Amino acid sequence: MSEPPDPQPAPDALPEADPALFAHALRIAEALIFASDRPIQPARLQQALPPGVDARAVITSLLATTAGRPVELVEVAGGFAFRTAADLAPAITKVVEVPRRLPRVAMETLAIIAYHQPVTRAEIEEIRGASLSQTTLEALLESGLIAPRGRKEVPGRPSLWGTTPRFLEQFGLKALTDLPRREELVSEPAPQLSA
Repeated sequence: MSEPPDPQPAPDALPEADPALFAHALRIAEALIFASDRPIQPARLQQALPPGVDARAVITSLLATTAGRPVELVEVAGGFAFRTAADLAPAITKVVEVPRRLPRVAMETLAIIAYHQPVTRAEIEEIRGASLSQTTLEALLESGLIAPRGRKEVPGRPSLWGTTPRFLEQFGLKALTDLPRREELVSEPAPQLSA
């Protein structure tokens, strides 16, 4: 009676026996994440890694390696990107040009879209209680924070608007579920003054 052959390791298993290959994979991952203009998803990273090296293991190692460093790997918008450590922001904003802020009306519109998406322009105006200029929508479109999400099945078929992965990236969110609940954003009612 012959012995059954030893099972072969899965082709995508982490090569525990080859630390040099894993170190090389770490370098590839770090370079790809650094050079990318958007967060890198594990599936995209996997395509660049040597066969047999798992992207999740590489990301886990990079997360541990960069924790507490001036530039940290963070999960954002469904992928991973390098960001300046939050505690260093006050020091570097003195010398780094801060991006132009959106006007208040654009921020209000963006908040409405984020919480009510997909939403039409008329619905945005109803929630805001004020009309919405085309330039506000165009500014949000140009910055890549919103995008059309089809058309509403009502007379006139108005465009529906929703946020983009760039919105998540800009505000440091992993997903829309990371937005604070609307109830948390409403301030406590002001105390009544006695007459």
